[in-house]
Amino acid sequence: MAVSRRSFLGYAALAGMATDLALPLSARAAQPLPRGGTLVIGSGPEATSGLTSAITSAGTAQLVSGKIFDGLLTFDEQFNPKPQLATRWEAARDGLSLTFHLRPNVRWHDGQPFTSKDVAYSVLEIWKKYHSRGRTTFANVIAVDTPDALTATLRLIKPAPYLLSALMSSVEAQILPQHLYAGRDVLSNPLNNAPVGNGPFKFVKWEQGNYVLLERNPDYWDAPRPYVDKVLFRFIADRSGGASALETGEVHLADNYGVALTDIVRLSRNPQIVVKDYPSTYITGTAAFEFNLDRPQFRDPRVRQAFAHAFDRDFIVKNIWLGYADKVEAPIPKAFPAFFTADVPTYPLDLAKAEALLDAAGLKRDAKGVRLTLTNDPAPTGPLAPIAQHLRSNLQKIGVRLNIRSSDFGEFVNRVYTRRDFDTIIYSANAGPDPAIGTQRFYWSKNFKPGVAFSNAADYNSPEVDQLLESGQAEIDPARRRDIYNRFQQKVQTDVARIPLISPHVVTLARREVLNFGGNQALYANLANVALDKKPA
Repeated sequence: MAVSRRSFLGYAALAGMATDLALPLSARAAQPLPRGGTLVIGSGPEATSGLTSAITSAGTAQLVSGKIFDGLLTFDEQFNPKPQLATRWEAARDGLSLTFHLRPNVRWHDGQPFTSKDVAYSVLEIWKKYHSRGRTTFANVIAVDTPDALTATLRLIKPAPYLLSALMSSVEAQILPQHLYAGRDVLSNPLNNAPVGNGPFKFVKWEQGNYVLLERNPDYWDAPRPYVDKVLFRFIADRSGGASALETGEVHLADNYGVALTDIVRLSRNPQIVVKDYPSTYITGTAAFEFNLDRPQFRDPRVRQAFAHAFDRDFIVKNIWLGYADKVEAPIPKAFPAFFTADVPTYPLDLAKAEALLDAAGLKRDAKGVRLTLTNDPAPTGPLAPIAQHLRSNLQKIGVRLNIRSSDFGEFVNRVYTRRDFDTIIYSANAGPDPAIGTQRFYWSKNFKPGVAFSNAADYNSPEVDQLLESGQAEIDPARRRDIYNRFQQKVQTDVARIPLISPHVVTLARREVLNFGGNQALYANLANVALDKKPA
């Protein structure tokens, strides 16, 4: 039986997310969908962190592998769970078990059967150990029973009311083939760059620096899908080049990570291109500034609070993100109203107060007027470097010299999360769909693990916050759970290990010849339903 929305998803903060059901991009999609063709997606700059989102939350891995793998569940436009690889599921009344009944006759792309052993292996040996969000999401799962090939029961030491929300996405909870991973080093497995999945499209080739090519899976369980023969992901480092490729028809689909925001405004007037703006989706994220708390100069919270007063969020939203973002002053953005609170310490732009805080912390100006010199590494995803430049300008006025370093995505991840060779960073990462899934990883001390990307890079460690986060993970009463996360947000906003700045929208751009594309999964859907009209209007 399907679990009720109230019993699980009611706690997941999904009710306030965008629910407009996107119509097909052409009325012709109401007719039988044509088959064939190569769907080309402009995916922005290339990431070098692999193509398997079971072990990374990097955007490129999610974008590509979401077409190669299906999940246990998916979701509809109201964020209710729907069957995918699991046909039905039951939750125990005490919240200590969740049983999935798997779809029969599903095969991996190498021909081997998909079974409950794959689910058990992925939960216990992959998600709990290597995924930045999975380490917290599945922390309460202590075992997975597999009484037969098509039944998997997750056993929990404490309830986890958010668990179903994580399992609704093939990129959030991606199942890997046990027979190709067990007994091998997970992180160095070559299949991370050449995935063997069970979804509508099969991996063909990754020509680094250029493209990733997928082809139709002829044995896909959900026949007659998929409709297109191939999916090609083109890496276009120059985001203005992404806009040109859309205009000429070289690319069919893109989003705001592959196209500059200034070009999106212009392309929205092009009758051959449909632009949709999603302020809130399953993957709604937060762009934030974060300190390396292992650096002595950041141990005084007054220094961190001074930095927080140096950001002008209204300027960032209007002039850098051109309105395709909302300002954020709390760890959990408004996109998740079940957990959002405005009752937290806030730090509006106030350079005089910032200077006074630095004086009080003992950071005096030297003969050249400089109190502190440090680096910032903005992630090379979206317009984050301009935010760093905005901050540099404001900090200069209060005697702080900020040197901005640029790098490709792989170097950013390695520098920050493995070598820890950084002072401060600006990055964007998913905040939902539940605090235990999206937000907790940045603040939970147990999620500080060098080598795990997009986790607790600050090395923030607060026993009080740990206790609140762990209580919130297990609390099944919605009111009490909301109160826990309110107290958590008040505490971390006082400590200021991390400064939330904005919540970027997801903006998709599709040419008119793309049929049956739309909805709140945006480019991260498996695209099995998408077709190409070979005679566009």
